[in-house]
Amino acid sequence: MKRLPLRTEVAIFVRLLAVQGAWNYELLLGNGIGFSVEPALRLLPGGKKSPAFKAALARQSTYFNAHPYLAAIAVGALARAELDGEPPARIERFRTALCGPLGSVGDRLVWAGWLPLCSLLALAAFGLGAGAGQVLLIFLGLYNVGHLGLRLWGLRTGWTHGLRVATALGNPVLRQGPERIAQVGAFVGGLAMPLALLRIIGPGRTMLGVVLVSVFVGAFLLARLQQRIEGWRLAVGVLAALVLISVAR
Repeated sequence: MKRLPLRTEVAIFVRLLAVQGAWNYELLLGNGIGFSVEPALRLLPGGKKSPAFKAALARQSTYFNAHPYLAAIAVGALARAELDGEPPARIERFRTALCGPLGSVGDRLVWAGWLPLCSLLALAAFGLGAGAGQVLLIFLGLYNVGHLGLRLWGLRTGWTHGLRVATALGNPVLRQGPERIAQVGAFVGGLAMPLALLRIIGPGRTMLGVVLVSVFVGAFLLARLQQRIEGWRLAVGVLAALVLISVAR
């Protein structure tokens, strides 16, 4: 089978949006993986009532731990392996081996990279005069385009490569993406925070000079600290500080 039927691919993609819906401490994402891969398993000979379908679904619903967005790679690859008739023992070994890489790469790419960058871009938009609605749309638009695109790419990549999906994990986006996003985020943060502060404090020659100096100093310091501080902690801290300042005024 060279390509997933479009209807099946859409069904899997929609289910991947709820892959954490049955998360628990015993199986983690296991139930979500089984739920997401189930539309593909219906293509097995005999359909939903066959012993092959029941065995595959039970196998795919066991313990699994990975980043929820990159879990799409596992779902695509596991669906391909089951439909290709790979031996159950080989599928289980492959499934276990996927957990570590998909967890660590996803955390660095999304939680420590893309999420803080989207927050800082929205903060920069606020500093440049965007309204509350515009700031919200910028953040949600950028973040959702990123994570939905990542899920779709992961599903198709996993299906295309099957058990050889390890080669896809060498994709430049996954290998170099976290570092590049962190660098951009550090620069944007150095610009966004003073601009947002300037908008809050209002015009004033003395304070304006302080803010402009802070722009360049902040950009420099964040670029230097980008390997020593987690982006999401920085973004949340800055947003909290701005909320407190706004309330105090």
